[in-house]
Amino acid sequence: MEQSPDSPESPFPSPEQKRTVREAKRAAVLRAAVQMFNERGFHQTSLDDVAARLGISKPTIYHYLGNKDQVLLECVTIGLGQLIEAAEEARRSEGTGAQRLAAFLSRYARINMDDFGRCVIRTGDEALVPESRARFRELKRNIDTGMRSLIAEGIADGSIAPCDPKMLAFTIAGALNWPARWHDPEGSESPEAIADQMIRLLGQGYLPR
Repeated sequence: MEQSPDSPESPFPSPEQKRTVREAKRAAVLRAAVQMFNERGFHQTSLDDVAARLGISKPTIYHYLGNKDQVLLECVTIGLGQLIEAAEEARRSEGTGAQRLAAFLSRYARINMDDFGRCVIRTGDEALVPESRARFRELKRNIDTGMRSLIAEGIADGSIAPCDPKMLAFTIAGALNWPARWHDPEGSESPEAIADQMIRLLGQGYLPR
């Protein structure tokens, strides 16, 4: 039955409002957890610490996300999902292989300087239980495959010099992963500026021509 225009507004939230509130609370827990994992390390952070930062109880975290391993898996899955999405968008974009690779690498570097991407880089396989570890590795392989594909396409169209795509992908990823450890969010240079400089150096090399 439709509500009459003269009927008072219900004081009770609708199912959609409940979902919105639940997702907002879940996102807040994830953001607090990932920031603490990055600051202290996974093993040095307890769910009690996360709950204390948010002013909630530990059972509330269990309600929204589960145990600590499940929280970590969700954090790294978000970061890896952002990287996979960046690779897919680059593959669909216009331009040469080198241009599409550069577009992907710019986002790759910036994601790794944000909370969830930083957590991906700072999380070792051993931090996860075997079932979560397998999922973590699978997602990381997808990113590596995406980067190698962009490199191979650039080699094919002549915009990237002939090379071993696997070795170039490892070299680029190794360089662009490290800002997750040394970048200071309070520093004078933005993630965008750092990403641009690093990609330019990687593309041009350091020897004079």
